[in-house]
Amino acid sequence: MHPSGNAGGQLPVRAGIGLREPHHRQVLEDLPAIGWLEVHSENFFGPGGEPLRILEAVRRHYPLSLHGVGMSLGSSDELSERHLDKLKTLVERIEPAAISEHLCWSSVDGRFLNDLLPLPYTEEALSHIGARIARMQDVLGRTIMIENVSSYVRFAGAAYPEWEFLAELSRRTGCKILLDVNNIHVSAFNHGFDAMAYLRGIPRDAVGEIHLAGYSEVDDFLVDTHSRPVQDVVWRLYAEALRRFGPVATLIEWDNDIPTLDILLAEADKADRQIQHLEASRHALAA
Repeated sequence: MHPSGNAGGQLPVRAGIGLREPHHRQVLEDLPAIGWLEVHSENFFGPGGEPLRILEAVRRHYPLSLHGVGMSLGSSDELSERHLDKLKTLVERIEPAAISEHLCWSSVDGRFLNDLLPLPYTEEALSHIGARIARMQDVLGRTIMIENVSSYVRFAGAAYPEWEFLAELSRRTGCKILLDVNNIHVSAFNHGFDAMAYLRGIPRDAVGEIHLAGYSEVDDFLVDTHSRPVQDVVWRLYAEALRRFGPVATLIEWDNDIPTLDILLAEADKADRQIQHLEASRHALAA
């Protein structure tokens, strides 16, 4: 039995995959038994055409998450009301189970840098991005999730470690946290902090979704390339995250060197097995 795309409100506590263009046709033809699908919102901002037709067809069979990469919430530029209006139109048309964006900035003076860049973790930055998240939630009429990004440099003079900044942002705005476990490992390695301290610093009830992906080693850094299977060290950190936050909807991200659909589904199955194992353990303890 395939999951229904018409149940709405929240993502099922299962593993999903990012739906990318090479797999559009196969997903619609085969209807694989996957819990849910994620798409990048901006790819469907057009008023019509083939992309929206495909998205609407997929939505009839699966819960969807709209994952934004272009809102640039941390930028000092004015918040793009045009971008927000397009997202609202898409949300009303698709009725996604979840909406998310990134804890980052990616534009300056109206020019986009094609990257998700880290914020200075200061009180000023917290107030700035908090107000923009509040505006986004007001316009959409929905609680959104904010994802931690990987980073390779840090600003001097931070008042908060990243996990405390993210936790406080969630407390002030009511947004949920999209916890990217791969990004935690990448940043922990690059900056020398304890990944477990990050998990312990996030409130148990704040996490609405988890992302998993593959990284690459480049010189002395780990780089979040989304071009490989999830590495063993990230699977182990994911198991710790599930123990802390409980069963959580989990996405396999793979955006470069995209493999065949069966490889993505096998990665999702690994996550599903961990979720199911935790649920079975909890039921056994409660019995």
